[in-house]
Amino acid sequence: MTDEWYMLSDEERLFCDVLGRLCAERIATKAAATDEASTFVHEQIAVLAEAGMLGANLPEAYGGSSISATALLRAVAIVAGACGSTASALTAHYLATDSILIGGTEAQKQKWLPKAATGEALGSFALTEPTAGSDPADMKTRARRTSAGWHVKGTKCFISNGGVADFILLYAVTDPEKGHRGISTFILPKGTPGLEAGAAERTMGLKGGHVFTLNIDCELPSDALLGEEGKGFRTAMQVLDNGRIEVAAQCLGMAETAMQAAIAYAKERVIGGQPLSDRQGIRWMIADMGLAYRSALLVAQDAARQRDLAHAGGGRFSLAASMAKLHASEAAGRIADIALQLHGGYGYTRDFPIERINRDLRIMRIYEGSSEIQRIIISGHMLN
Repeated sequence: MTDEWYMLSDEERLFCDVLGRLCAERIATKAAATDEASTFVHEQIAVLAEAGMLGANLPEAYGGSSISATALLRAVAIVAGACGSTASALTAHYLATDSILIGGTEAQKQKWLPKAATGEALGSFALTEPTAGSDPADMKTRARRTSAGWHVKGTKCFISNGGVADFILLYAVTDPEKGHRGISTFILPKGTPGLEAGAAERTMGLKGGHVFTLNIDCELPSDALLGEEGKGFRTAMQVLDNGRIEVAAQCLGMAETAMQAAIAYAKERVIGGQPLSDRQGIRWMIADMGLAYRSALLVAQDAARQRDLAHAGGGRFSLAASMAKLHASEAAGRIADIALQLHGGYGYTRDFPIERINRDLRIMRIYEGSSEIQRIIISGHMLN
């Protein structure tokens, strides 16, 4: 079989190898119990901090790893293959730190990013609202200037890490007359008066990667504004370009785990004196999984390479990111479903990881822009 990650440097391969061992030994072993108890993945995040994963998306100047986007794709896939909940909390942290990296002042970067990279501070990204999910420009959260700084009031929903984060990147309208150009971003530290998180939502999957409703009625100092006023929407869209590739990585990791479990089961399961893997119908199912996985991987790797090129030259890679997110999320859903089918009744039980992976993957076609939104983005680029 060809090396699917031949483009990684020796140092990046070592990073991923070490991460893979840590995830296998200290994260995958807790995945089922975390899902059953619906406990937040604090311990798993601490393991990732030890491995340098909490700053893997950041430059060395801010305590990060400075690995390529392709290596980050592989690393996030490794984490997701061990535990989807842990990967979800990790990538939500990336959305917050990417916001600061892209839109923040140098002082804000120096204040928040180094401690975010070490795991001292966990981040959250608060964009979605009850009436503004797929269209962030319709958000109702408002921020108005005061003599002391800003007053921010509104509600956010489905905010990953929101109730446990040490800092939140909050997007709010500062000038309703300007549409998306009137959106700005604010940094809210944990414990900010007037910031209240509801109970973690009772979700179908990713039960250890909690999402929250946030109610905000806060007085903030002037320096809580991230970078410049009115730049929030542009920052959010650039952050989501990154995030969509990281969703693709999560999908690849969980799909690979499901596929390998199905292949192992097909080899071991004997019916009528014959392994399942000897039956033509089963072989076709395995071939379908392999094709879906490989095509999604190649599209995601292409997007990661474009991300590196765009960051070096200051360009955008929105089309590639949307294609990667759409294709990987839908391919992973098919792979996990085939894997469950191949396991028969056992795949429907919690004794096997396939049941959990199917539930964890379902949200991937919804968050960071639903499949329908990705199709609108892709067709818009094609028709432009």
